[in-house]
Amino acid sequence: MMIEILIAVALVGALVTFVAPNRIAGKLAFAISLVPAVLSLWMFTAFDGSGNALLDGTLAFESQYEWLQLGEYSISWFVGLDGISIPLVVLTTILVSLAIMSSWTPIDDRESQFYGLVLFIEANLIGVFSALDFFLWFIFWEAVLIPMYLLIGIWGGPRRKYAAIKFFVYTNVASLVMFGAFIALVFGLGDSVTSFALPEIATAMLNGGPDGFLGLEGTTLTSVVFVAMFLGFAVKVPVVPFHTWLPDAHVEAPTPASVLLAGVLLKMGTYALLRFNFTMFPGQVETYAVPIAAIAVISVIYGAMLALAQTDLKRIVAYSSVSSMGYVILGLIAYTQFGVGGATFQMVSHGFISGLMFMAVGVIYNATHTRLVTDMSGMADRMPVAVGILIAGAFGYMGLPLMSGFFGEFTIFFGAFGAEQLPYSQVFTSLAMFGIVIVAGYLLFALQRTVFGPYELETDYEVGRAPLHDVVPMFVLLGIIILLGVAPDLIFEMITDAVDPILNGGEL
Repeated sequence: MMIEILIAVALVGALVTFVAPNRIAGKLAFAISLVPAVLSLWMFTAFDGSGNALLDGTLAFESQYEWLQLGEYSISWFVGLDGISIPLVVLTTILVSLAIMSSWTPIDDRESQFYGLVLFIEANLIGVFSALDFFLWFIFWEAVLIPMYLLIGIWGGPRRKYAAIKFFVYTNVASLVMFGAFIALVFGLGDSVTSFALPEIATAMLNGGPDGFLGLEGTTLTSVVFVAMFLGFAVKVPVVPFHTWLPDAHVEAPTPASVLLAGVLLKMGTYALLRFNFTMFPGQVETYAVPIAAIAVISVIYGAMLALAQTDLKRIVAYSSVSSMGYVILGLIAYTQFGVGGATFQMVSHGFISGLMFMAVGVIYNATHTRLVTDMSGMADRMPVAVGILIAGAFGYMGLPLMSGFFGEFTIFFGAFGAEQLPYSQVFTSLAMFGIVIVAGYLLFALQRTVFGPYELETDYEVGRAPLHDVVPMFVLLGIIILLGVAPDLIFEMITDAVDPILNGGEL
């Protein structure tokens, strides 16, 4: 029942916060969010699962109850955690609490509704990472879109309505494509499945797959579904060329929403790719290895080049996320223990690092009311602590050893370089590694322009030290990034335990 408690606390907390007075909403939401954060950390320490949730693994905190009967298929409330999902649940609960605290300065309008929506997002994100029935999972998946659309559309910048609509249309259309493809797959599996439980469907796929549907043969249907689901999830990641909604959403979103969008919502796409495409379709992974690896490398290089051309700090970090998610896709398509394990580790690592970067940019914006690198310099003199953390986060993004970004990228490169099922793996890996040089270039340029040199600001605002409640969340995130960099086995061992069955065809 622990997963249900996490979801229930966030949902009830959202309702309570909605009706609370604005003056106490922020503090109340933070106090409520600490409950799932503490419980998830306890669950992490008490985790006793093994193997993969979809491939006959031993689930932790599992519960399953019959819910609906849809013709010959049953739908259940089915949740549980394995070594892939529990680090993402912990990432979600920690980032939500810290994002709420970081909201106390910039959010001063309709605060009750804002914090209620943030807690509502948390409940659904936990559901996405723990649900093991497709219909239940899809409900949580779609429910995340609504509050994020509202956060961008109501509390965002001047072009917030455009950005919110673009975000919703892109992701919703992608979801419909993915949903239709998966339903076609279930019908194609025929009598081999009697429910929408993901472990049952994964087993049926590994034991022969679909016979056919809508006039398509089984192998053709499998390929069509794989491509359709990959495209549906690729929009959420996002990878090139489906990335154009992300910079607009980040630039217009309030900083706390950007923290959650980059830190957790993007991981929904890579998590779904791992759970569905890379677990249920091992044959298609090999068939489409080269085009997917090409998409990954293009995302790494193109995202980094776009970041290099930006002058808005938020756009720089936003395009950095496109580049970083390219590394995750490369690790997944390598289909090795270090490749897939490193990609999953990078999901968690990037969640913390991108959250820290957006928080730091937000703190600077709160003081200067500008994000343009051409409008300011010498911020280190006026905001030494906040700027110091920003610099540390940037080095984490660049893969500085003893920070989590280094271990995530190193394991991906190590796993991809020798990947036997990926043709030209050395070429793809070498090209992706070059992206680190570009990342260092644009981050160092932005830091040199805004942080160092004589103090200068194009606006009339007085800049001083950041408030404590703005700095504390960044300190916590920096500590986690260093901790995972120094002791990556805190999560990497459980990740590889859940990854190995995928690579071994379902065998523990």
